[in-house]
Amino acid sequence: MTFSNAMLQRPTRRPKLIHMCALGVALMLANGTLMAATPAATTHAAADAAPVTAPASLAVSKIDFKRGEDGSGRLILQFDGTGANPDLRNQGNAVVIDVGNATLPANLQKSINVTDFATPVQRIDPKPYGGGTQLVLNTNSAFESLAYQTGNEYVVEISPRKAVAATGAINATTVTQAATALGARGYTGKPVTFNFQDVPVRTVLQLIAEESNLNIVAADTVEGNVTLRLVNVPWDQALDIVLRAKGLDKRQDNKVIWVAPQPELAKFEQDKEDARIAIENRQDLVTEYIQINYHNAAQIFKALTEAKGIGGGSSGGSNGGSGSSSEQDSGFLSSRGRLVADERTNTLMISDIPKKIARMRELINVIDRPVDQVLIESRIVIATDTFARELGAKFGITGSRDNVYFSGNTTNNHSNISSDADRVNDYNNAVRDWLNEGGEGEAPVLPPRTISPGLNWNSAVAQTLNPGSLALSILNAGYLLDVELSAMQQESRGEVISNPRVVTTNQREAVIKQGKEIGYVTITGGGAGQAATANVQFKEVVLELKVTPTITNDNRVFLNMSVKKDEVESYIVLEGYGQVPTINRREVNTAVLVDDGQTVVIGGVYEFTDRNSVNKVPFLGDVPFLGNLFKKRSRNKDKAELLVFVTPKVLRVAKTN
Repeated sequence: MTFSNAMLQRPTRRPKLIHMCALGVALMLANGTLMAATPAATTHAAADAAPVTAPASLAVSKIDFKRGEDGSGRLILQFDGTGANPDLRNQGNAVVIDVGNATLPANLQKSINVTDFATPVQRIDPKPYGGGTQLVLNTNSAFESLAYQTGNEYVVEISPRKAVAATGAINATTVTQAATALGARGYTGKPVTFNFQDVPVRTVLQLIAEESNLNIVAADTVEGNVTLRLVNVPWDQALDIVLRAKGLDKRQDNKVIWVAPQPELAKFEQDKEDARIAIENRQDLVTEYIQINYHNAAQIFKALTEAKGIGGGSSGGSNGGSGSSSEQDSGFLSSRGRLVADERTNTLMISDIPKKIARMRELINVIDRPVDQVLIESRIVIATDTFARELGAKFGITGSRDNVYFSGNTTNNHSNISSDADRVNDYNNAVRDWLNEGGEGEAPVLPPRTISPGLNWNSAVAQTLNPGSLALSILNAGYLLDVELSAMQQESRGEVISNPRVVTTNQREAVIKQGKEIGYVTITGGGAGQAATANVQFKEVVLELKVTPTITNDNRVFLNMSVKKDEVESYIVLEGYGQVPTINRREVNTAVLVDDGQTVVIGGVYEFTDRNSVNKVPFLGDVPFLGNLFKKRSRNKDKAELLVFVTPKVLRVAKTN
């Protein structure tokens, strides 16, 4: 292997000097001697390091387009030979590729619609241009472009420009996006600009080592040339592009990077892993007991054994083969390890090699620790505002003639006629009793007829029902005429406040409820000659708070909660079966992120009812102006508002050493 590091120190690095270094290193490798790059090198030295003359028959043989894992679009141009000289530039919302020394066959001179690939590239327009070929990649969003060339292939990648995405509900799509973002490499190296034409890979690695101030070790099998054009690309991304173009890979240890072909690195790591497993399989097993203090040992055992690759799945004997798969050792225990939970003493028993036991003890020490608690205080406020107004008039007449009593009014619009026989019968019975006693004393007298006013002023009723009523009665010759004008306005405001509070540990659901269960009867059967069966069922009418808190690292609380408040509004009477309740239900289900000690309104329902009604005497109530004396108007306004306030408070629990 060849050791390469930064050889040239320059206070200011520019693309021109990079080209000069490329020329110098290329000449050294070509001549087999150590030569320094001279200042006389021109800005086009990199392109002149390996001059290539394109054959006159060089042409584009294939145009292919693929979608990358990160949503990028990848254009692959294949030529019928080597030596193509493409040039890439960004032009507004398009990427233009000019290949001056390659012709475009007639069968490829057609637009390609690539919208279905869901990349920034929407359409590819290839066409002949100035004796060569030009391809225009039209995009629909902000993008980043890069290109590299290997052999007879030229690859252009158009990636969407990264943006900060909003975090919302967790579902399959958001998990996939998060996994993709996590797998995508974040490049932080210093931006560099490379423009190489058929330059040895070792030369490019030398320049990258110089820009990164790292040492690069290249295997003897690293060989070949590369052509690429990169503008303001981080040096670590440029290194990945070069390695991918040549089928190479890297391993970094501190400030040393080892570069080798992928199969060679894979074989080296496999041999190293097999050797490690063989050594561990020859180690003696030891057993340790770990006391669980703050959790349940059975739950920790279940969580650890359900982890992928926990080891110790089938046999309890020693596996002495050195070819064990690394998947058997990818969990917390080796393939020979065993884990047992004792619920009585709340202890875990671990049997494995010392290295694995030490890792398991460290893991359990992180898991088994006191959990902070959260006090959730909620306040449920139901505010009501009621307004009622009534305006109207009532008329009534009461009288008697020929021992017959009658009355009528404009409110119920009907007359009642009753006989005066009871009064006469009472008089006859009194006379009969007086005669039986010998006629002594004063003879009975027929009681006079009485007329009771129907609509006169009643202060007791007026104070509670109709404080604005006024009645006038006219009595003459056995008749009583009543007139009542009513005016009433009623306003009421009230609040119902509930204050449920509950304390729970972090990420543990808590439920608190208060209320009652109302019984009602349901009927089953009763058809096809069967007797009906009455069953008593119960319905909960409760105030309930259900919450699961999660304390975040930035001292905030994520609350997944449900608040419910039920009330019995009325009862529906079913003849022969009792009553069935009508329940008003108010419920809020939500998830909210709140600062420690902060109060937030998590829900609100506002109801408004405006009702107008008119009661009137038919025909008379429709007479203009005078009709107001024969009708009654009423208006009701009801407003109800439900607000739920929540205040979480974190109760920190210090761990005792």
